[in-house]
Amino acid sequence: MSANEERQVASDAGLSKQRVVAEAIRLADRDGVDGLSMRRLAGSLGAGAMSLYHYVANKDELLDAMIDVVFEEIEPPPAQIDWQSAMRREAVSTQRVLAQHPWATSLMESRTTPGPANLHHREAVTACLRRAGFSVLMATHANWMINSYVYGYALQAASLPFDTADELADMTEGVYLPQLPPAEFPYLNESAAELVAVGYDPSEEFIFGLDLVLAALEPLRDSV
Repeated sequence: MSANEERQVASDAGLSKQRVVAEAIRLADRDGVDGLSMRRLAGSLGAGAMSLYHYVANKDELLDAMIDVVFEEIEPPPAQIDWQSAMRREAVSTQRVLAQHPWATSLMESRTTPGPANLHHREAVTACLRRAGFSVLMATHANWMINSYVYGYALQAASLPFDTADELADMTEGVYLPQLPPAEFPYLNESAAELVAVGYDPSEEFIFGLDLVLAALEPLRDSV
């Protein structure tokens, strides 16, 4: 065995599926998932590209494992509290985790071979809704509606050109308002001025909308 081969074997010896998946998530968090490749992942790990296939058969299997880790980080709905409080906690946890892993949002519902954390999380959500009195069909409707809201919010939040209320205020005054002649856009000017004055924080929109969704679902319990 050559010296280069010996060094490669020594490097590969420190690998595990957990380490491979964790590094893939780190790269996706930093650069997005589109540019993630087995070759690039191997280079980041200091390993031979072919050695990764001992842990994951292909990129699809890698993505399944990555999404399973994301589901594992999300708090399932607690069983000991009312259904709205339980699903609120699950949704808030999901939103927080997706903010940390924005690449995952578009993949959460796309996996056809879900891992154990993915399946256990879905079981917990379904159990929460069924025990609350939703029929099978209504529990499915409720789950779709909540997920659509949470994932949609995550996608929109990830695309915003600001992160905090202060940044929004600075951008409104320095960028948006100069583009809005008051005579042509009186209501946009009025809204911008008031939102800056009250210190509007767009991050509060998530709970506002989530509570509306949960309240709208409440009357559908015990219906067929």
